[in-house]
Amino acid sequence: MKATIETTYKPSTQTDRDRLVLDNIDYVGRILSTMTFFSKNDDHRENLHSAGILGLVQAAASFDAEQGVAFRTFAYPRIRGAIVDELRKQSPISPRMMRHVGKIKRLCETLEPPITPEQLAERSSLPIDVVLESLEAMRFIKPDDWNDLSDVVHQTWRTSIDSPEDLAEKEEIGQLLAELIEQLPEKERLVMTLYYSEELNLAEIGAAMGLSESRTSRLLAAARFRLKEAIRWKTS
Repeated sequence: MKATIETTYKPSTQTDRDRLVLDNIDYVGRILSTMTFFSKNDDHRENLHSAGILGLVQAAASFDAEQGVAFRTFAYPRIRGAIVDELRKQSPISPRMMRHVGKIKRLCETLEPPITPEQLAERSSLPIDVVLESLEAMRFIKPDDWNDLSDVVHQTWRTSIDSPEDLAEKEEIGQLLAELIEQLPEKERLVMTLYYSEELNLAEIGAAMGLSESRTSRLLAAARFRLKEAIRWKTS
């Protein structure tokens, strides 16, 4: 299992900030690995990675551990936001995909939770893989949907110190999430476990499971959508 570096000091010197960046470059790659569906070629991917590194550098420059937030939690939205900004500049989403996204978005607004990818495929008459790609695309088109599952489950990283109520909510939703993960289809559950617990990227997961990176990406997208919908239903 790969160790997650959760920095707990305030980087007061340039050396400290440089160390934060060097220790977390792999984290940029891990975030980027969930966006491979949009990477058209190696040059495109390299530009996205460079944008993510810039977001990491900016996060290291402004990080203050005294606010009670771990560095990777603090850096995540900045890294992802920088990558998304670069994606928007390069306009990777085709008009055809935009039409699919519009159809899926309208269905999501009319169906009762918990919605499943299979429901969306049936109601839209689109192949399930197209539905999953559309769900991923929605996360980049609509700013409110750029958050990762960790932000959907709990958003107290926005506060400086967890209150007793926050800690109780974390424990309650953590237990709910564990139960819901066990109910996922086998391959989706395995991808979730390898990505979130073992901290493998999508290429590594695909190699372990004998799947392509794009197929692994769709399995992760399906799992996250199911969990997000189940949590929305359970907590509404």
